[in-house]
Amino acid sequence: MSADKTNSLRLQQTLASCSQSIADGDVKKSEESISMLVQFLDSVSDDSAVQLLTEIYQYLISPSLDQAVIDALAFELPKTVAKLGCASSRCFENAERIINHFVKSCSPRDMVSILCEAMASSIDDFNNPSYFTPLLGALAKVFEALQRRPFEQVKAAFPVVLKVLEAVSSNPEDEKDAGFIDLLDKSILIAHSLKAICIKLDYKDEKLIALFGLYVLQITVLISNSVGAQTSMCVPMMLQLSHFLHYCGLTYLGLITGHEVDMAIDLFSPGDEDMSCFSYVRCGAALTVLWGDISNEVGDAIKQDLDAVKDELLKHQIKRWEAVGVLKHIFASINLPWELKRHAIDFLFCIMEGVDFQKDHNASLDHSVYIPSLYASLQAIQLVIVYASDPLLRKKAFDTFKLVLADLPPSLRFDILMALTRNSELSSMIAILLGCVKDEMHREYSQKVSNENERATAENNMLLHSSPFWAVKVLDFVEFVLKPPNGGPPILPEFTDAVLSALNLYRFILITESSGNTNYSQVLSKNNLQKVYREWLEPLRALVSGVRAENQKDDNQLAFDTLCGLNPVEFVLYRCIELLEENLKHPT
Repeated sequence: MSADKTNSLRLQQTLASCSQSIADGDVKKSEESISMLVQFLDSVSDDSAVQLLTEIYQYLISPSLDQAVIDALAFELPKTVAKLGCASSRCFENAERIINHFVKSCSPRDMVSILCEAMASSIDDFNNPSYFTPLLGALAKVFEALQRRPFEQVKAAFPVVLKVLEAVSSNPEDEKDAGFIDLLDKSILIAHSLKAICIKLDYKDEKLIALFGLYVLQITVLISNSVGAQTSMCVPMMLQLSHFLHYCGLTYLGLITGHEVDMAIDLFSPGDEDMSCFSYVRCGAALTVLWGDISNEVGDAIKQDLDAVKDELLKHQIKRWEAVGVLKHIFASINLPWELKRHAIDFLFCIMEGVDFQKDHNASLDHSVYIPSLYASLQAIQLVIVYASDPLLRKKAFDTFKLVLADLPPSLRFDILMALTRNSELSSMIAILLGCVKDEMHREYSQKVSNENERATAENNMLLHSSPFWAVKVLDFVEFVLKPPNGGPPILPEFTDAVLSALNLYRFILITESSGNTNYSQVLSKNNLQKVYREWLEPLRALVSGVRAENQKDDNQLAFDTLCGLNPVEFVLYRCIELLEENLKHPT
């Protein structure tokens, strides 16, 4: 007898045993029979899978089969047949038919639990999209069939659904696989089911609508993570998701400012564990708007005026800051493709470059509530500046970074620059930040000089005197690099860029205050001059001399590069010492 006939006979015998034990009401024997069935199916080869799945389906649709048998098999078979469905496309089709038959024949409430258990039990050790796809598709059908308390059922299922999508999408090997795209399509099918439920309930369940919206935002991120760089593949999916915005009560302005996301989340209690699965919804809000900007097709489908939203952000500083806070989730993401981060930078730059910064600063506003978000946003933009491989993107990100800084009141700008500097571990980034401080000081001083013919000198001096950048605390930027908080001089050559930038900042302050006969920063006071010479410059000179002497002994590329990097540091260092010694002769 052939292997196929042997397997077929064994399957028929096992199914008959299951039916008989269930008909007899023998719970223990029926459990043993079903367990034997599962073990047998788990052991068969891929070659036999098509035939066995076909026979199982024919067995289940038999008019004479008792409902009790279908119910009992439904608790175990979905997981088993989904695994067999991974063997081939024909196996997949048969597995899908079997699972859908259980959905059609069994209690929807039971099937939600059964399908979720089948997915949850395999997430950690089995991430084949073909396994999860029929289960997700069946879950979408089950959701629509729920008659009572659909919100609770859907909410309890979402942690498993989203964990599956995240686990499978994190596997880069599946990015272009047809089975993976099919899985993403099933995730959108679930959104269609939620829409159908909301319509059936006449949009009276506020929490269900909010849950619907959060789900759409979450899968927007997961889909963008996986295929976002392949615009031709992603746009059709985003087009489908965009249609749900209206049904969820979401708008471009409410999404980009984060208001509508917060409103949806606030409907649920803070300790609700089921809601922890929606960790990407703010990133999803930003991406939803961004896809509308990327694709005219998506934007037209939503029937919202994105240009009007941009204009609103341009006119209102607080809304603009809120948008920066939402966009930071794109910049900080480690999974989103760089192409989407490029579009996000372009989107923000487009808004910021039209702002009249001098006009828009409102001194009466309480800015303290926005500090954490703005600080985190600038940190996120820094990640693009530092890690983007495309130099044009790095430059555009830096230009955007400076525009966001310019949108802040001077005192807030100073504090955030100080916080960014103190919390940066990259020499190149610290150098960039100190360059921003120097640019701020130069801009303010140039404005003062250019206005001298229009204003009294005393009034101009007062403008600089009130600036946080022309005050004694500005020297803290230099001290942080030249005399690090953890003690000792800076580490060379690792922090060469930061040291050179700090020396250039100090030299600029020293020269500007000296030539202008001012001392806003107290840089010219005798105590400060002596402190800088004793605690900053002398230890640095000794360090530079030691590093130079050590590397001159070696004849290799690393030593050569180190010596080349020290040359500009030495030049500026000795110039600072000369200027300092000159001013010590005539201290303020």
